[in-house]
Amino acid sequence: MVGLNRRQLLIGSALTPFATPAPAAGYPERPIRIIIPYAAGGVAETVTRMLAVNMERKLGQPLVIEAKPGAAGNIGTLDVMRAEPDGYTILVAAANNFVINQFLIRMPADPLTALQPVAKLADVPIVLFSNPSVPARTFTEFIAYARANPGKLNYGTPSSGTVNHLFVERLKQVAGIDLVHVPFRGSPPATLALLANEIQLFAVGLAAGAGHLREGKLTALAVATAERLPMLPDVATVIEAGFPGFVASNWWGMAAPKGTPEAVVRLLHQVAAEALDDGVVAERFAALGMLIPQETREQFAASLRPEADLWLQTIQRGKIAIQ
Repeated sequence: MVGLNRRQLLIGSALTPFATPAPAAGYPERPIRIIIPYAAGGVAETVTRMLAVNMERKLGQPLVIEAKPGAAGNIGTLDVMRAEPDGYTILVAAANNFVINQFLIRMPADPLTALQPVAKLADVPIVLFSNPSVPARTFTEFIAYARANPGKLNYGTPSSGTVNHLFVERLKQVAGIDLVHVPFRGSPPATLALLANEIQLFAVGLAAGAGHLREGKLTALAVATAERLPMLPDVATVIEAGFPGFVASNWWGMAAPKGTPEAVVRLLHQVAAEALDDGVVAERFAALGMLIPQETREQFAASLRPEADLWLQTIQRGKIAIQ
């Protein structure tokens, strides 16, 4: 496993110049509440706490991190959507809370219109792992094997309705393969099922399978990135296997309630970008199989609607419902 290259370690130029924007009326004047819509101890909290020290130093106020799990992250997300748009209640959530859940779970408001994107904080690129008992060492070989054995292979997901789930469903639709979905409650039990060959395919972040991959207990078939991962240079992308545009990650982003003053949003974005530019943070991200995002705030905001449309099409075509 190799480290990230300099382009992935340094994100300042890719986000915004480090010229501190003018604050809005002395903001912040009190602690800022960060809502994480999942149980404590997960990726969102890990990422937020990595960045919090540098962000607090820049802002001059503490970040109070509060876990509000439930309803696939909707409870905490709705809490932020309904909050006063003053910059003192901020969301750190996963891709599904921005661009998927509203199509699978009835919600009183759409995150695409009720939230103001602040910054993408982390990319968790999807790796397609298989059990070594499957006679395929590349994704092309796996597709051929799946076509020859319709309905006989299982694939696992950390939960129904996640990017991991919809990515494989989209592959099924485009590749014309029949795989049986087996949802789990998180990545650890799905990984154990893959090791036991109860499922034959698992689309998940690198960290979930890296140790088993090194020990030869799992096979990495492909990565769902535009370019090969520096951590897995010998593993081809799904695009290289003949599926143009198949890029996906279970990313994590920061957002504020719609209507939050622009100067506040710019300041929050700036301090998050500077925190991500810390070399120690980059090293910790790499160790966890995460990439530092390259989008500007404007690019992040502009990407949400097209991604939501893609997952909505996948959901409708596959007649997918939360299991």
